[in-house]
Amino acid sequence: MMGHIRCASIAGMKGRLFSVLQRRMGLLVFLLYFMYMADGQIRYSVPEEMKKGSVIGNVAQDLGLDVRRLRSGRARIVTGENVHYAELNADKGILVVNERMDRERLCGDVTPCSFSFELILENPMELHRITVEVLDINDHAPVFPSNEPIRFEVSESAAIGVQFPLQTAEDLDVGQNALKDYVLSPNDHFILKQHANPDGSKNVEIVLQKPLDREQRPDLHLKLIAVDGGSPQKSGSVNIDVTVLDANDNIPVFNQTVYKTTVVENTAKGTSVITVNATDADSGPNGLITYSLSKTKGSAADIFSIDDGAGTIYVSGEIDFEKQKKYEVRVEAKDQGGLIGTSKVIVDVIDINDNAPVISVMSFSSPLLENAPIGTTVAILNIKDADADKNGQIKCSVDGKLPFTIKSSLTNYYNLVLDQELDRESAPDFNITIKATDFGSPPLSASTELHLKISDVNDNAPLFDRSSYSAHIMENNAPGYSIFAVSARDSDWNQNSRISYLLEDTQVGGNPVSAYVSLNSQTGVLSAIRSFDYEQIKQFQLLVKAQDGGSPPLSSNVTVKILIQDQNDNPPQVLYPVQTGGSVVAEMVPRSADVGYLVTKVVAVDVDSGQNAWLSYKLQKATDRALFEVGSQNGEIRTIRQVTDKDAVKQRLTVIVEDNGQPSRSATVIVNVAVADSFPEVLSEFTDFPHDKEYNDNLTFYLVLALAVVSFLFITCLVVIISVKIYRWRQSRILYHSNLPVIPYYPPRYSDTLGTGTLPHVYNYEVCRTTDSRKSDNKFGGADGQNVLIMDPSSTGTMQRLQSEKSILDDLDSPVEVSKNWILCSYNNSFIFEV
Repeated sequence: MMGHIRCASIAGMKGRLFSVLQRRMGLLVFLLYFMYMADGQIRYSVPEEMKKGSVIGNVAQDLGLDVRRLRSGRARIVTGENVHYAELNADKGILVVNERMDRERLCGDVTPCSFSFELILENPMELHRITVEVLDINDHAPVFPSNEPIRFEVSESAAIGVQFPLQTAEDLDVGQNALKDYVLSPNDHFILKQHANPDGSKNVEIVLQKPLDREQRPDLHLKLIAVDGGSPQKSGSVNIDVTVLDANDNIPVFNQTVYKTTVVENTAKGTSVITVNATDADSGPNGLITYSLSKTKGSAADIFSIDDGAGTIYVSGEIDFEKQKKYEVRVEAKDQGGLIGTSKVIVDVIDINDNAPVISVMSFSSPLLENAPIGTTVAILNIKDADADKNGQIKCSVDGKLPFTIKSSLTNYYNLVLDQELDRESAPDFNITIKATDFGSPPLSASTELHLKISDVNDNAPLFDRSSYSAHIMENNAPGYSIFAVSARDSDWNQNSRISYLLEDTQVGGNPVSAYVSLNSQTGVLSAIRSFDYEQIKQFQLLVKAQDGGSPPLSSNVTVKILIQDQNDNPPQVLYPVQTGGSVVAEMVPRSADVGYLVTKVVAVDVDSGQNAWLSYKLQKATDRALFEVGSQNGEIRTIRQVTDKDAVKQRLTVIVEDNGQPSRSATVIVNVAVADSFPEVLSEFTDFPHDKEYNDNLTFYLVLALAVVSFLFITCLVVIISVKIYRWRQSRILYHSNLPVIPYYPPRYSDTLGTGTLPHVYNYEVCRTTDSRKSDNKFGGADGQNVLIMDPSSTGTMQRLQSEKSILDDLDSPVEVSKNWILCSYNNSFIFEV
């Protein structure tokens, strides 16, 4: 009855504690985090089991960053774990819960429990470490290793004070929420005794305080309750069944209370670790000892096994230093009487270098601008080695001679940094092998390869294939003819290497160069806009600019020289003798001329050049071929025999002048030769030369045109004169009625004695007559050189012409013809008969 009352009291106490702890728990939910910043790190503290989406902390505010910086820097968190417990809300700059955090699953009994991850920002790169400490809440009740009751067999002769060790309970919570106390159900024979261990755990045992009497009570049923210190408080219990036996009053005793040994990780199963030894003062069956490993907290029972007879502990599982660095095993020695002695075995695991470094690329900037400054961070690497001490220390390097180096930043973080200038044209990309090696023996290493592309910057101007160009084109080309193509190359890439060709504004003969040629901006082909004439322009230069498509664009210039090649497109031109439509040129040869007498020289030129301008002369037709010859090179006409009286006075020679082009071109000239000793003889022979019909037709046209013009002028003058007469008559009428005196006026150099005369007092007449009086010209030239009057006997009109006498005499074509007649004038040795 007393035992039931005490249990109820405990239950009441637990109810009161539950209400108090419930209120405290409400306050704990509002305490979301504890934060501090040191050395670029942020630490938050949050309780476990928070709902997904709960706020952990304001990262932007705590780091002193603007929310826009998080978005522009593509902020993200990187963790080496498979489970992402936290998530970054970049829009608000807060860190929220992504997965439910179970502190016991995350850290076990390690305290404090925390996990870390890194916040990475780009443009520019920044790296911040964030540590989240998970605070324990009382979400686990103490649990005993087995649900089966604890059974003891105790001799009735057991002395008072005999201790019976019990299984300890396990509470996954830590700190205040961990296992705090044990309570033994009320009974008359046993009391509970607890022993604190250095690691904070407790060993419990029941101590016999009153002798047992098997005859009165052969069995005892007790309950061991384990309670934690959380709020609300939780508990767990296990039943204890005690069977009272006959006397066995000595318990086994180990020779050491604590055994310590070491084992190398990855030790093969079945390897002996240590042997424990216990003795029992009893004799007979009560002195026989059996060894066993008690069910302990953690996984030690799965790692080790013991020989129940010899007490040798063996490796039965996989030992991994990275998972567990130390094991604690409780060994029990039990005699046949049911008495148990205990001892502890501490096994330290020795690390071996069995883990190679693990390289993780956290961030990688590719492509990279070729003008990136030295010190630019290309990649951020996380390199870890799960081993300890030297086996876990890492050295990191870049293989080969590359313009990059490795620099350490935070713990386990390395930056790949540019340490030389880049040039995409010489190295457009890099295969970067990063090698990490630990300091173990033998050392282990790992490597990763990064393929970095270099993006182009417009740092190369276009280059022409030559420093200057020369191109040839035949004259008389067709417009649009392709002359030549310039070519340039640009070492840059893509848009920066796209070349456009432009014509610079230059002048050619006072005209812009674009009036002569055009340039295809894409292909660089120069084309002629017009047909070239070698005789007008023989060569010209232009400036071509090649410009790339970069920003800003780069360019270079080259000079192109265009040479016009001559074609035989011009026939020879005869300069002498002059061929006119209305004149006949005759060369006079005396009858006394000897062989080789120089009659005249045909002078011709060809505006072409080179062999196209080489001229040769041939006598095509002649009145007497036996009398004259033409020099093929100089065009001189000479006699080839003695002139006789039988030779005709009129000699007509047709000379052909031919160039040396392909095909050749030619011109023909007619040379009239007069074989005579006096002018009258020559004149009588040459007056009968027929006129050219075409010339007469042209003369008729001009006469008709002149008649029309004169008629128009006559009518115009008549109208003007009548208008003037009417005007003067009206003025005279006005003066007549006004009674004003009239004063006559005479212009200077005019005489008033002749009445209305209008000519000056002094004027001359010049008359030239031919041998035929029917055909004559009258030329009137003023002595003062101011007026020339040409008179026609058939009319009474006069016409003035302002021309000096000298110009009339010098210009053989200037006299005005009144009638068809011949004028014979001497000019050197030639005679010009003008119609």
